[in-house]
Amino acid sequence: MDIDLLAYNRDAWDRRVAGQNQWTVPVSAGEIAEARSGNWQIVLTPTKPVPRDWFPPLAGARVLGLAAGGGQQGPILAAAGAEVTVFDLSPAQLAQDDLVARRDGLALRTVQGDMADLSCFADGSFDLIVHPCSNCFVPDILPVWREAYRVLRPGGTLLAGFTYPIAFVFDPELEQAGVFQIKYAMPYSDLTLTEQERKRYTDAGDPLAFGHSLGDQLGGQIAAGLAITGFYEDRWNPQTHAIARWMDCFGATRAQKANPR
Repeated sequence: MDIDLLAYNRDAWDRRVAGQNQWTVPVSAGEIAEARSGNWQIVLTPTKPVPRDWFPPLAGARVLGLAAGGGQQGPILAAAGAEVTVFDLSPAQLAQDDLVARRDGLALRTVQGDMADLSCFADGSFDLIVHPCSNCFVPDILPVWREAYRVLRPGGTLLAGFTYPIAFVFDPELEQAGVFQIKYAMPYSDLTLTEQERKRYTDAGDPLAFGHSLGDQLGGQIAAGLAITGFYEDRWNPQTHAIARWMDCFGATRAQKANPR
């Protein structure tokens, strides 16, 4: 398929903002007020909040929301006291963060770019990186982990959500009917589908996705130099996603960059 993937997925997420997809709807002023009073939570995966003890002290912490536009995680963490930079491919997603920052007087900046290329940031720029489920939209996640490691300070923390490879292997039309028949091999790529299969997504204007192995999701973080210190699983609402009636399809990790000896 002859396609500029970054441009296509950028425009697809801009369309999702216009369509008010659930991951593009900004938090309310009430949620920001609660966060300022210390009552807050965010998600990396569809439904389960990140444990509060996974976070370092947020007052003055330099936080990067990596591929985390949409006006959700970044503004909450800024209201909780962090110095937040939200980095995302989609201008419309970033505009949601800017909207909340203006509305509620938050110290938050936005930067547009590719999650696999953080060259606009110096080594050791951040104390915490928050990376919700989004690396399923890039074909190679190993550069994402390497860049995250580079821009973390020694002792810094990466919180990342990701999609399990099993979520990509079933025939999607049968899956909607609750029938789980394996159709695709891993690693999975929308770019390698037949033209007719791919039209299922491109005709709807959906972003193109990629299924990554657990070796790349977990082992890739370790290979980049990070030590995984926390893990949990999550799933979609079983009323809207048939596979969620049977198993978790998402994981989240807490990983740290070692302090030099």
